[in-house]
Amino acid sequence: MKVIIQMPCLNEEDSLPVSLGDLPRQLEGVNQVEWLIVNDGSRDNTAQIAIAHGVDYIVSHVTNLGLAQAFLSGINACLHFGADIIVNTDADNQYCAEDIQKLIDPILRGEAEYVIGTRPVREISHWSPVKKTLQHLGSWVVRKASHTEVKDAPSGFRAITRSAAMRLHVFNQYTYTLETVIQAGRMRIPIVSVDIRTNGFLRESRLISSVSRYLQRSFVTILRSFSTYEPLRFFLTPAMIFTLAAVIIGIRYLTFYFQGTGAGHVQSLILAVILAVLSAALFIVGFVADLISVNRRLLEDIDVRLKMLQLQHQLDRSPHTPVFNHAYLTFQKKP
Repeated sequence: MKVIIQMPCLNEEDSLPVSLGDLPRQLEGVNQVEWLIVNDGSRDNTAQIAIAHGVDYIVSHVTNLGLAQAFLSGINACLHFGADIIVNTDADNQYCAEDIQKLIDPILRGEAEYVIGTRPVREISHWSPVKKTLQHLGSWVVRKASHTEVKDAPSGFRAITRSAAMRLHVFNQYTYTLETVIQAGRMRIPIVSVDIRTNGFLRESRLISSVSRYLQRSFVTILRSFSTYEPLRFFLTPAMIFTLAAVIIGIRYLTFYFQGTGAGHVQSLILAVILAVLSAALFIVGFVADLISVNRRLLEDIDVRLKMLQLQHQLDRSPHTPVFNHAYLTFQKKP
């Protein structure tokens, strides 16, 4: 059993030594623990410090591609290097590294394939009441959209099995946290939450520079994920609302018409027709989107099969073989 702990980094030369200093090299139930850093276009000495502190692998983006792509690059590299379990954590030392064992235990017991660490949000002193409220509200929305019981959806402290990692995709360029939870729920990947601890404040979050912008992007991510995995329901719900409104307004017009005063209520007839046309359009779009989603699921199955074949091919070759990709270069640190 091999665990690779991955850590996306952007100009983390100050915080990285602290974060790496806490990472474990041994875990119960695991034969091998390795570290992987995703250097997302850093302009400081992040890569050099990572090597100096014994990191096994470095994935370097030529330019900054964002947290979502950094996470995805790390997942692909971990799969390439034969990880059975991938643990994701942050470079700002927010999460207590000793709790990595708590993350992987449900996987080792066969209870889950995706485990997310739940932070003690109420006890985090440097979080404002507004941020705590938004965290609870966002997690509630994600639970409803994903049909899961995830308590802390924005948490980046998570463990993923190899099979689950192969099935997850990240389409947005902002963050992976909400989207992958919704995907896992819709794909019926067993997902659980475990309580974890957090460390003291080290630096400000680079993801949430503006609360309003974060809310806007999170809302778009949830909406897009829901429309991707439940297109029929997504489009048919407003279609039914428009249909009901058109029927009510149409009945109102007919009532006036049979009373002989229909000429003064033509606007109601026009509005009913417009709503009926919008409803029909949404019904058509919903059915087309549902057919497209069927093809998407078939393509996802093919993608998983290709990844499995590629992984088997990589494992049969030397683990020292570097990966070259249009988005990143992956290197194994020399012993």
